[in-house]
Amino acid sequence: MENRETRGHYSGSDEMDDLKGQSVETSGNKVTHLEKLMKDLDIEQYYGEKLTLGRILEINEKTITDQPVKSNSDLLWCFLKKLMMVNVTARNVKSLCESDSDDESQDSNLDFDDLFKSPDADDMLNPLDIITALFLCSDGFLQQEIALKMSMCQFSVPLLLPNCDTNQCTLMLWAMRDIVKKYRPQSLSESKGFIEDRIVLSELPMISFVRLGECSLSKSEILNKLLSNSQQYHDTFVHYNMECGDSPRRISNGLTEITWYLPGGNTNIDIFSHPVAVANLHGDIASFETQYSFLCQTSAAVFVFFDHLNFSKCSLLSNQKHKTKVCLVGNYESKRFSKDALKEVATKLGLTKNIIIKTKSKNDADLVKDLRKTITDVVENSKMKVTIEQMADIAHELGILVDEDSPECQIAKINAEAITAEIQDILKYKEDHLPRQGEIWKELTCLEKEEFRLKKVGSKSPEDHKSELQLQKKELRKKQNSYDMSTAMTCFINAISSPGTERFYFLKWMRMNLDNLSRTKMSELRMKYKEKCKNSENKKEIKEIDRQISNSSLGTEHFFREMGQIYEASLSLPQTDPARQQLQHLPKLCAELLLDGFPLELVDGDASNIPLRWVSEVLSQLSDLVSPNRKILVVTVLGVQSTGKSTLLNTMFGVQFAVSSGRCTRGAFMLLIKINEDMKKVLNCDFMVIIDTEGLKSPELAQLDNSYEHDNELATLVIGLSDVTIVNIAMENSTEMKDILQIVVHAFLRMKEVGKKPKCVFVHQNVSDVSAHEKNSRDRKLLLEQLNEMTQAAAKMEKKEENKSFTDVMEYSPDTGNWYIPGLWNGNPPMAPVNAGYSEAVYELKKHVIQLLGNYESSANDISEFKEWMTSLWTAVKHENFIFSFRNSLVADAYMRLCTEFNKWEWEFKKEMYTWVTNAERRISNFGTTADKSGSSDMGEFLTSLRKEASDLLSTWETRLLENLTKYFKQTEGHVYLVEGYREEFSNSAKSLRCEMKRTVFNQLTAAAEIREGMIKLDKIKKNHTQKIEEAVCALIDECRKKNIQMGEKELENEFHKMWSETLKKLSFSKQKTTNVFTSVSNYLRNNLSRRGSHACELLSQKSLQDCGKEPFKYTPEGFLKKFKHGVWNLFRKEDYKIAAQKQADSIIDACTQFVREKVKKKSNYSETYIQEILHMIDEKLQKNKDVNKDIEFEVSLKQHICGFAAREFQKMHEDFIQANDPYRCLMKNKEKFRDDFIDVFHERDQCQKKAEEFTNRCLKPAVEDFISQSLGLDVIGEMLTCEQFSTRMSFQYSVLLDLLSKDDFKNYVSYIDSYEKYVKMWIHKQIVEHFSTVSTMSEFEDQRLQSCIIRINGAINKAKTGKSDDLKTFVEDICKELGDKLVISQDALGAFMILNNADKEQFAHWLTVSVNNMAQDLRTEFQKLNFEVKLKQLKMNPQNELFNKLVGCGKQCPFCKAPCDAGGGGHTEHFASLHQPQGLGNCRWDTTKKLVTDICSSLVISGAQFQCSATNNKFHPYKRYKEIFPDWKIPPDVSLEASDYWKFIMAKYNNDFAKKCSAIPADIPSAWKQITRDQAEKSLKESFHS
Repeated sequence: MENRETRGHYSGSDEMDDLKGQSVETSGNKVTHLEKLMKDLDIEQYYGEKLTLGRILEINEKTITDQPVKSNSDLLWCFLKKLMMVNVTARNVKSLCESDSDDESQDSNLDFDDLFKSPDADDMLNPLDIITALFLCSDGFLQQEIALKMSMCQFSVPLLLPNCDTNQCTLMLWAMRDIVKKYRPQSLSESKGFIEDRIVLSELPMISFVRLGECSLSKSEILNKLLSNSQQYHDTFVHYNMECGDSPRRISNGLTEITWYLPGGNTNIDIFSHPVAVANLHGDIASFETQYSFLCQTSAAVFVFFDHLNFSKCSLLSNQKHKTKVCLVGNYESKRFSKDALKEVATKLGLTKNIIIKTKSKNDADLVKDLRKTITDVVENSKMKVTIEQMADIAHELGILVDEDSPECQIAKINAEAITAEIQDILKYKEDHLPRQGEIWKELTCLEKEEFRLKKVGSKSPEDHKSELQLQKKELRKKQNSYDMSTAMTCFINAISSPGTERFYFLKWMRMNLDNLSRTKMSELRMKYKEKCKNSENKKEIKEIDRQISNSSLGTEHFFREMGQIYEASLSLPQTDPARQQLQHLPKLCAELLLDGFPLELVDGDASNIPLRWVSEVLSQLSDLVSPNRKILVVTVLGVQSTGKSTLLNTMFGVQFAVSSGRCTRGAFMLLIKINEDMKKVLNCDFMVIIDTEGLKSPELAQLDNSYEHDNELATLVIGLSDVTIVNIAMENSTEMKDILQIVVHAFLRMKEVGKKPKCVFVHQNVSDVSAHEKNSRDRKLLLEQLNEMTQAAAKMEKKEENKSFTDVMEYSPDTGNWYIPGLWNGNPPMAPVNAGYSEAVYELKKHVIQLLGNYESSANDISEFKEWMTSLWTAVKHENFIFSFRNSLVADAYMRLCTEFNKWEWEFKKEMYTWVTNAERRISNFGTTADKSGSSDMGEFLTSLRKEASDLLSTWETRLLENLTKYFKQTEGHVYLVEGYREEFSNSAKSLRCEMKRTVFNQLTAAAEIREGMIKLDKIKKNHTQKIEEAVCALIDECRKKNIQMGEKELENEFHKMWSETLKKLSFSKQKTTNVFTSVSNYLRNNLSRRGSHACELLSQKSLQDCGKEPFKYTPEGFLKKFKHGVWNLFRKEDYKIAAQKQADSIIDACTQFVREKVKKKSNYSETYIQEILHMIDEKLQKNKDVNKDIEFEVSLKQHICGFAAREFQKMHEDFIQANDPYRCLMKNKEKFRDDFIDVFHERDQCQKKAEEFTNRCLKPAVEDFISQSLGLDVIGEMLTCEQFSTRMSFQYSVLLDLLSKDDFKNYVSYIDSYEKYVKMWIHKQIVEHFSTVSTMSEFEDQRLQSCIIRINGAINKAKTGKSDDLKTFVEDICKELGDKLVISQDALGAFMILNNADKEQFAHWLTVSVNNMAQDLRTEFQKLNFEVKLKQLKMNPQNELFNKLVGCGKQCPFCKAPCDAGGGGHTEHFASLHQPQGLGNCRWDTTKKLVTDICSSLVISGAQFQCSATNNKFHPYKRYKEIFPDWKIPPDVSLEASDYWKFIMAKYNNDFAKKCSAIPADIPSAWKQITRDQAEKSLKESFHS
């Protein structure tokens, strides 16, 4: 290699000597330079199996880490990573092992010689080798992306790509197809017009630069200077003086690169006034004659750089067939330069005018000036203009390969052209070939929105209006189906069904062809549009241009849109229709494309709608294609139009959304990016979804009426779908910013209300200062103030005014939530490269976004959940009031799961407390007996200790419930974050449950203590009497034995009867006092009503309590209705009020009667807590019906009726108890037993077996039966709660309604509607009986409980045996004490057993064990014989009542249609019903026609209709503002428009029956209701309850 002499420095050359030979020897094997380089770069596997764009776009660990390049194998990936982020420093890659070698030396002494050493360039890789290797290893689509990004960076791109192994080169026509350039030649500078064209189709003169032999001038560096203006130098071509540019080229010799100089229309800045292509061949043309020949035939001029010319080289210059203009550029300063040789060659070739020589007096700037002048002459005078596409023919002639020649590419091209060649007039073409998406689809959209908003109801019934709309929709679908599929659509579907890369090529050809078609027209329209938008008065013209833009726009999205409409329309055909079946594969096709990285249009921007069924099916198919439960995270970009959102996304993630040329994105598109295995665990997801949206407040929409609405819809949808939302804002335009912030804040507020919390990043573009972040702290403060202001405004509009600041709505930190990004271009386009600061800032933003996704608290959605979110968000968006319209099955599922869990905890709590209180009642019952374990002698003291114990247990369980709730909300699975808003309600439920349980438990303890205290007195009397009898019997035995005569049974009996009569005469039997229950009840009732004022007390004194409750309760509300003299009642007319009040009364009476019966069944004594409990129940139930609650007459008469009936029952119960426990009666009851014992003792018979059996049968058996009876109720409830229909309130309601539908009996419906509580209790009873009649569970429960008793009794016997008891009495007392907390043994039976007992302790114990085991067997036999329903009646706890109370919820009913509330947890503050019913079913009819009303609340709340009732003071009030009257009710619109189909079906079917029952005229049933089938009714039920 020759020394490159220059004046005082090495200007150097980018042209290194060609590496001679094609291979190097390695261990005896020949390895080519290409193979060796591929190995060094560690990319051998991609030489055959090419790298794909999808593989490069995958998010992996390297995406977000900045590890330095440590070896050559990292170089290519580092270059690619930077290039994909359009970083202009991408080519400056060098590995650490090369650049930091000096760090290895620890010697601090300076080695002077080192200063003169050159780094070993041979070890370093030339950037051109890396670029060549990358192109050789990439498939066509990645090559296109690389070329596009290189072009954006103003890097030259390969025109001819060499392969040094095959000595062939390839024309990179396909790789450059995607490059579109926009420029303004001088001729258009005045009109401000511009030319925008695909670069391979532009007819431009090409100037080529080549080298002949050695050259000391750096050709590429001169070219860079030539193309750069004085203000800014840019390295377009890689040259010798660049980093690693001096490394020997190993595979890139013969590489021909191309770039373009494009003017901007400014004479002071433009270097050339016309566009020009510049080609640069690396290597000596003597070695690359094919490339040189190609350049000569395609260029307007070829500039040949040389140092030395001779005649052999001269032939190379003269042998070209195509006589292009050849210019010689030489360096006079080179030692090898020969003036004579140059003169000789120039003369021979006739080039005397075309020579430029660099002399000592001419520096680089002068040389560049000369070159520019020559090039300008050539460009202005040459007719030689060839497009790159035309160069393919020349390439074929010369044997150069063309990358487009692959069969897949050519077939795809033919298929695409078959479609696009037909297009002349775009609008007409769309009408003829894509007819389903134009006006029909827009009409369908309008009808859909009207169905949800009911703005044009007029005087019609909302249900009739909806029915008409459905018929119109059917007609439009019919019209869509009437079109035959056009040839274009058939070709399109066939082409995208083709295998592998062919369909990718097809879609790319389609996109490019369509862009080419519409570009010119669109460019003109956009210019016009911008001009008109400057003056807001041009509304009509702007609208017209916008329409033209929409009409002139045609991209692949229109074909996919048509596909969607074809599919959606086919769904209205019968399932068996062949036309429908033939189209079932379309969604899968689209899903495959989505998986391959193609975008899917979510929102059709032209119609402002989502084809929901199409998009949903595509996503379902996508879910099937990837393995189940693949998680996705979503990133969305929102912002004002033309703020570079799509560029930002493209730079961050390399994605390109295929939208037609000249248009900004309309609507919203989604695209999938795969997550690499190494990042899946970090991000906890498998795919990232990127959503690009049209600009908010975009000028084309700002002029239209629904602009704000459309923006709000779009923002709500995409923010609702996203995990991270990037909001692109411009600080400089505060009005524009306020508008967009308002929209964004609205969307975030709505998301907060539905439980979704996307993260938010504000991006400020075009902020160039390095200290932007610090300087903008004031701006950030201003931004936060504006956000707070917007939040308050949005909260007011959404009627959620508790949100005062932006941070109430979402997590946001002004410091970390704002990113500043400099401008995109470094200089003036079209020649400006991308600003390095831009790509670096975007890279940092990308890392931050991925980090945010990695830190996401809740689990990612899978594809089906994403689909569900999209459906429910869009459905809610179509309503005017989003927050009150939003219903989502994911939220519903999460709510159901929370309810199910909470129900389990609640039941555990209740079960624990029931078990505890039953146990406590036993302890109270055993108080003061031998079984007493309390250790206390004072009942008051014992009761206090039990209350404390109960309070502690209640507190423990309340804490446990709240801890469970906290733990539940900490988990990441199950979408718990969606129900975060309900946390407070469930906390309150836990607290109110504790309060309710405390009241019940304390009442039970008080009642048990009161009854036991009464019994203690009686027990003492009875014990005393028994003792006296025992003494008399013992005296009689002694007396009879002294007679020393043989006494037979008869004589002994006579003696006993005589003794019995005498003893009874001595005993005093004072009559037991009975309490007057009526007096007690009256006092409590008076106290209860005293707070209702003097009128209540006055009413109370008008009737004696003894006279109340004898007849069935009938209410006449005249007094109450006098207050509303002239009111025309709507919801509560006089008759309706009477019916409502009677219904309420019947329900309360039923509940109280049940309570009284349960107490009476216990055959216990009366306790005052019973009447307190009854009055509490009445008050609680009255509280739930506000209208009836206002009527004092109703309340007084109802309470008198119930208290009268209860007092009568309790009085009888009390008297029966006194009689049953009368000491005289108790003694007489045991007379026979005493007589038998007397005879046995007299005859000294062995009593062991008999006494053991007596103790077992009279003492133990009743106690065991009582224990089992008390325990089984819990077991039955526990078992029923494992059934799906009893798991939550909503499952229960769904099961009841489904059962009604399957039984199909009108009487059942009447019973359900009129007597909900009664019907449901009967239904629960049936379910329990059915369940236990099919399983042996009841026997198992009985056996478990029985077994636990037997084990405990045997344990007590064994323990007593080992005790120190001397006699049988103590032995038995020990047994009773041991069993004291489990069994309550009758004191009467025990007292009777204890007397005259001379059994042997050991023998008694043996026989007792035998008797106990016999008793167990007898009980099992008895249980088996008993019918389950009989057993159910005998239970101490009533399972159906408990289940009803647990599942009936709060008991509130919809104020309009009386549907029951379905909210879970007792602490909820907002009621909702899953399924509202037509008001006619609740006896509502029109005043004028007397016809039943078909209106449904879920439709009325979005209509313009009005209602009136007592709550509105009988004034009309709009349904839309029902919240003002009923603030604790949430009545969302029927989001599916089919949810109420269940009741519509029932009303349509039984219309006449309901009318007859209500004494009304049958309703006018909307025609759409008559079409509803039983299956549809069942399906709607499922949807409503999300089953």
